Amino acid sequence: MGKGLNAALLFTIGDFQVTLTVATTWGIMVLLGFLSWVATRRKWDATHQGVLQTIAEGIVTSMEDAIADAAPQHARQLLPFIATLWIYLVVANLVGLVPGLESPTRDLSQTSALAVLVFFSVHWFGIRSQGLKNYLRHYLMPSPFLLPFHLISEATRTIALAIRLFGNMMSLGMAAMLVLVVAGFLAPVPLLILHVIEALVQAYIFGMLALIYVAGGMQSQELRRQRDD
Repeated sequence: MGKGLNAALLFTIGDFQVTLTVATTWGIMVLLGFLSWVATRRKWDATHQGVLQTIAEGIVTSMEDAIADAAPQHARQLLPFIATLWIYLVVANLVGLVPGLESPTRDLSQTSALAVLVFFSVHWFGIRSQGLKNYLRHYLMPSPFLLPFHLISEATRTIALAIRLFGNMMSLGMAAMLVLVVAGFLAPVPLLILHVIEALVQAYIFGMLALIYVAGGMQSQELRRQRDD
């Protein structure tokens, strides 16, 4: 089993190495894609809504409300990205409970990839919302001398986003092993509950930070216009 920084190598295809993290990630994506298809295949038929569709609609509505609290003017636009990120992280964090599998988010390469995805999404949504010129201009506000600090802030928060999730999931796994060594089989149920709660909390925090970063990039120009008015 892969631990921490070095994920277990399953097999190679030429020069391409397929690790447990990669295989688990693709398995999660296939599973979520299948469940999404099952839940939405009758979305236009209100008279035959299944339990899965009802649950899915409730989850999506809850996430949309959470997004609207942070970015009310862009909730619909941000919903697909942030909701997908939240759902994936919940499943990825919890998949470690399955015997023989590990949470992909215990691999620094996985959390780094997610953090880089958030980094580019901030700029993508910001440019779409404000235009390239106006978006780049906010890096020079309130003074052009602050440009280096803005750039450093972009880099450091991306690194922090990756390390925070990785560190928390790694520490959760290590704490679980220590408790099992000390308490043996007396601890599984409380430990399982702790793992589930921590996995949900970490997924929520990562997604919320991503939402705040993206919403900040989209609203910087609007907030400046409000101050000028």
